[in-house]
Amino acid sequence: MCPTTPDRANKTAAAGSGDRSWREEAAAAGSLRQVDLDRGANGWASPPGDLFHLRSRGYFSGGGGKRGKAPSAAEWLLRPAGVDWLRSHARLDHVLARDDNRVAAAFRRARLRKDPTAHFLLAVNLQVPGRPDAYSAVFYFAAEAPIPPDSLLGRFVHGDDAYRNARFKIANRIVKGPWLVRATVGNYAACLLGRALTCRYHKGDDYLEIDVDIGSSAIASAILHLALGAVTSVTIDMGFLVESQSEEELPERLFGAVRIAQMEMSAAKYVELPPDEAMPETAGRAGAGFRVSSAKVVNHSRQQEHAGGKVGRSMSCPGRDSGGEG
Repeated sequence: MCPTTPDRANKTAAAGSGDRSWREEAAAAGSLRQVDLDRGANGWASPPGDLFHLRSRGYFSGGGGKRGKAPSAAEWLLRPAGVDWLRSHARLDHVLARDDNRVAAAFRRARLRKDPTAHFLLAVNLQVPGRPDAYSAVFYFAAEAPIPPDSLLGRFVHGDDAYRNARFKIANRIVKGPWLVRATVGNYAACLLGRALTCRYHKGDDYLEIDVDIGSSAIASAILHLALGAVTSVTIDMGFLVESQSEEELPERLFGAVRIAQMEMSAAKYVELPPDEAMPETAGRAGAGFRVSSAKVVNHSRQQEHAGGKVGRSMSCPGRDSGGEG
């Protein structure tokens, strides 16, 4: 297991006399504001782990499915470090390497002053195709203590892309929204994102960024378009984890979770990119927006059904467990 919180002495040393930690400062300066978990709107919050049904001990020996799930008994492995809602004229890749990324900058400053709570940074960048601009919802999570290399999260961080694709999982929970969105996206649905969508991994000595290309799936783009059409009335919890695939790796634990509450598209901060950063295939995909032809949807749906997925739940993810949950 990965420790999530350093001891009291480390916290005091990192914060100084009454100052906010680097993580709190980074979160407060994000392009999407932090709001109250229950009453907030147009912002993000941190939902507790027990709102998510994950694989519990005995899942494999009991045959899997819903009966092998339970609310997560533990909090996240990593701590929230903010959320960015960004837009640009092309897909935003590897945001942690950008000079203007304020979370990465705060993390670097903390590392330089040897802050004992700045160990590792993990970012999940959900890349949303659109017209005329592409969007990115970036979720930042920080390790305030070393990640054990032999832990499930440690093996994910230091493993190869094939291992990550087979393990990177999202569990979503619709908190509030129109019936059509609930029925289409699904509730308590889980998906292996690395199998359902194109994921690109950017690894540094002290960070990992996961870029999830929503535009790589026609079905995912269509479902997301539906959700964005009602985005100001939708509140969704998203939990990210490394999937347990054997009894010894149970119970599953989230490495991070975020609640997006009734977000407004106009709240996205524009990021200027030089022309040479927009590769032709990137610009083309972003420019295509959500114009998904019915032929593509039907064809992709048949492929998913053949692979064992069910269209209309959790982005038609072929990596979903039977029983309606991951």
